Amino acid sequence: MNSTQQALARLTQLLPPDRVRQDAAFNAAFESDGLTAFHQKPLAVVIPESSDEVIRTVRWCHDEAIPFVARGSGTSLSGGSLPVANGIVIALNRLNKILDLDPVNRTAVVEPGVVNIKVTEAASKHGLYFAPDPSSQTVCTIGGNVAFNSGGAHCLKYGMTSNHVVGMKAVLGNGECVEFGSASTDAIGADFPGLFTGSEGLFGIATEITLRLLPKPEQFHTVLVGYRSLQAAGDAVSAVIESGLLPGAMEIMDALSIEAAEAAVKCGYPKGCAAVLIVELEGPRERVQYETRQLSEVIARTDPFAVHVATTLAERLAIWKGRKCVFSAVGHISPDFLVQDGVVPRNRLGEALVRIQQISRDVGIRVANVFHAGDGNLHPMILYDGNVAGEFDRAEEVCSRIIKVCIEMGGSITGEHGVGMEKREFLPDMFDPATVDLFHRIRRAFDPLEIANRGKMFPGADAPSLSMSGLHPLEKQGVISRE
Repeated sequence: MNSTQQALARLTQLLPPDRVRQDAAFNAAFESDGLTAFHQKPLAVVIPESSDEVIRTVRWCHDEAIPFVARGSGTSLSGGSLPVANGIVIALNRLNKILDLDPVNRTAVVEPGVVNIKVTEAASKHGLYFAPDPSSQTVCTIGGNVAFNSGGAHCLKYGMTSNHVVGMKAVLGNGECVEFGSASTDAIGADFPGLFTGSEGLFGIATEITLRLLPKPEQFHTVLVGYRSLQAAGDAVSAVIESGLLPGAMEIMDALSIEAAEAAVKCGYPKGCAAVLIVELEGPRERVQYETRQLSEVIARTDPFAVHVATTLAERLAIWKGRKCVFSAVGHISPDFLVQDGVVPRNRLGEALVRIQQISRDVGIRVANVFHAGDGNLHPMILYDGNVAGEFDRAEEVCSRIIKVCIEMGGSITGEHGVGMEKREFLPDMFDPATVDLFHRIRRAFDPLEIANRGKMFPGADAPSLSMSGLHPLEKQGVISRE
């Protein structure tokens, strides 16, 4: 028995039976996350059923200097929950209890494995809901939302996960148990919950999370607008914002995305559109009625191809069903795809979309565009066939060029999917060396051995290049493997 096997034997003694799984067939399900082009076999998968078991596992990792990756439903699209070579996966799905729900203070205390939509379902009887609504909200977990500071369609008005986390208990990479924030939504002092949220698992694992809940809006007004060009749809977003309106959500889908959604759920979007814009107003009835007239006037000035106003709940849900399903629906029109997550200033949306279309034509790879238009968060889906020689490399070239466009325009390399493995080479293009060094020092303050989600976010001297052809650079380094 080698030293690693001896260490794993000690871990099995620390935990109840069947918590540590090393069988290949079981662990195969954890080899990849939503970035399915890459996979890595974990040393073992630990399935804790309590916070105490998580803490014991992390402390064992620290004592043995064995890296770990915390994982929920594995919906990360940047390789953020990809296993680390010679490391373990800590699967948190069984920590799925809502521990407390306080309708008076409008807070909920949840374990990290609670599925996003379950919080709203539990709070709805009190007239409350949890605002962050990623497209994967029916399967993604709160722990993952915290790790990547997830947003969703309504982030324009209500912000990201960090705006709705007020406290947490966590075990850090050094094994220390900490408590950040409080149940109060008016806590004072350093915003450690805000620092932890979006840290991509590099600090440790949140074992309990206190969420802020909001009252359900009294009324919704949902409009689906068709345009003859993608740039016209992007320019319409600027027109809406410049009018002074702050919709709950603004989303754009292009013709390819519409094609995928129609094939999957028959959402009934207007035929012949190059793009559709979804705008949703929400809030007190009187305010929504006033803003409805204002929105109608603004939309009329943007030369729409078609306008459909949802008059029933069923129509509203049908509009959103098409948008929410699009990532999974792309499988109807392409065997493989990569999703990017760059951000541009929203007044340059139209320009960015034209440049993405040009990149698509130059490289010969189709790109389906869907994005949170209100905050300029692009989600271009790069369509390719992994069975065709060279297509994966060309798809990666498109990804790289899109991210560079976002940086050139003064945007960001990620809005909510995180840096993960996929975009870590671009971090120095956004931040100067002193800032990147500060990131490293903050990370080591929580995790001196850098065992928590090792290899993610930060590039090293051998940082990967997505534009390289042939074998992926991370494969060359032995970090990941590719099917």
